[in-house]
Amino acid sequence: MKRAFTLIELLVVIAIIAILAAILFPVFAQAKLAAKKTVAISNQKQIGLSIIMYAGDYDDTYPREDGCTLNDAINPAFNKVAAGTDPTPYCSGAASPGGFAFRDNHYSWQKWVVPYTKNTGLFIDPVQTYDPYGWNTLGELEGGYMLNIAITGAMNSWNNPTYATTANAVRTSWTGGTTTSIAAPAEAFILMEGPFNAVVPAMNVYGTPSTSYPFAVREHWTGWFYNQGGTGPCNSTTVLDPTMSPFSQQVPMSYCDGHTKAIPVGQFLANTPTAAQYTVSTGTTCFGYAGPNDNVYANIHIAAAPTWTQPWPMWGLQ
Repeated sequence: MKRAFTLIELLVVIAIIAILAAILFPVFAQAKLAAKKTVAISNQKQIGLSIIMYAGDYDDTYPREDGCTLNDAINPAFNKVAAGTDPTPYCSGAASPGGFAFRDNHYSWQKWVVPYTKNTGLFIDPVQTYDPYGWNTLGELEGGYMLNIAITGAMNSWNNPTYATTANAVRTSWTGGTTTSIAAPAEAFILMEGPFNAVVPAMNVYGTPSTSYPFAVREHWTGWFYNQGGTGPCNSTTVLDPTMSPFSQQVPMSYCDGHTKAIPVGQFLANTPTAAQYTVSTGTTCFGYAGPNDNVYANIHIAAAPTWTQPWPMWGLQ
């Protein structure tokens, strides 16, 4: 005679399965996140090396050009315009959608190194949040890997025949914009992971040309990494925002010598000077935080060059 499970036995089995699931599911989630972290670091390392390769082909100079090229959007949805079409509306913001899809400046810096990566998929971070307006309407990839334009410099020269005499059209890195001008390339970063933005904001001494300095203000970055609504620096709380550092509160970063690693948020902040240690002429330390509109802070005008009280190698400040 076959004996069936009693109700008690069935409930015990279900309870054991539930307990095992509760134990194993977080382990599976952590393993999945660890795999994504490996992909993110690998992608970023290849991008960082491609920047070095570019500089090797261009007399040691980091990329910073500004142009307009038909059908070269990072978002392939826009690359269907008929050959021979004037790309200007897709570079000036006049086209809707795709107003900047074919613009080749620091907001679409990925195009500078595509000839070296040979793969636009490398620019897609496996976990980060992208600005949907930038992707779907402007045709730009904003979010994932952010370029430190204080190291490379930037240009706003396209369609401007007098750019050489136009203030802020040429933004030269305070180091000179070359690989050999970085005092400690193994410690100075050129890429970091983060949502919403294409670039790490820079501070520009307005002029002809302008000079770009690092956006190295700890109070700002505390407001960036931590949730808002508190009484800490730049209205920060003591709770980390997982969007800003999804990999166990670590930030993947690529350095000027080509290596890539993830560092804890606390180390990032400790490697960044406070407003008192990095004096700028703006009179404020809070220039905006994470969000779709944070890109408006990509170029902050300051009246005079900042000063710093000690070396801050992560930012290239020696």
